[in-house]
Amino acid sequence: MFPGKPLIIAIDGPAASGKSTVARRVADGLGLTFVNSGAMYRAFTWWVLKRGIDPEDGPAVLSLLDDTHFVCGQEKGRGTIAVGKTGETVTALDAPQLCSAEVNRNVSAVAALAEVRERLVAEQRKYAEEGGVVMEGRDIGSVVFPDTPFKFYIDASPEVREQRRRAQGITDAIAERDRKDSSRKASPLLVAEDALVIDSSDLSAAEVVDKVLVEIRSR
Repeated sequence: MFPGKPLIIAIDGPAASGKSTVARRVADGLGLTFVNSGAMYRAFTWWVLKRGIDPEDGPAVLSLLDDTHFVCGQEKGRGTIAVGKTGETVTALDAPQLCSAEVNRNVSAVAALAEVRERLVAEQRKYAEEGGVVMEGRDIGSVVFPDTPFKFYIDASPEVREQRRRAQGITDAIAERDRKDSSRKASPLLVAEDALVIDSSDLSAAEVVDKVLVEIRSR
């Protein structure tokens, strides 16, 4: 589509909007690497908790960040990340513990720290250096890849999103997550001006994927 340039597709949206499922299927359909940027923040939050640090203790979290080594890669079309001390990898992007209730409760506090976001944004951009990528998150189109012409914002009503969370066995305060993600000073959740907004409340994942692929291929 853009000869000589990697295809970068940004898919943003609030928690449980369906953006992860859509992003994975779009990546599969186009043969690109899928990256869940939120899992990167969850991985670091898990590491903070594992080290016995209070996620609300900003200075302590940032001290650990300075001593943390991230290894970004991809395996079978999926982005991976390992986090820990230099030379020691401790968890992967798809590790089940990253969706624990404890991580859910604390990831917004960790992600709200500007220094954490700056570090992980730099890591996220590495995924696009070697080829095309479909990355989903909350600030991909607005901060991570603001120059990509392929920006999508997947939304759904709070009620639908809460139902989806419960179906996944995840306890999460959707309204509180939305408030924290939208009001934080560093890279808040917002709709990029040139993003195509898709409300998935009454759509299946396949229908949303079709809308995204039609838009991409039309260009």
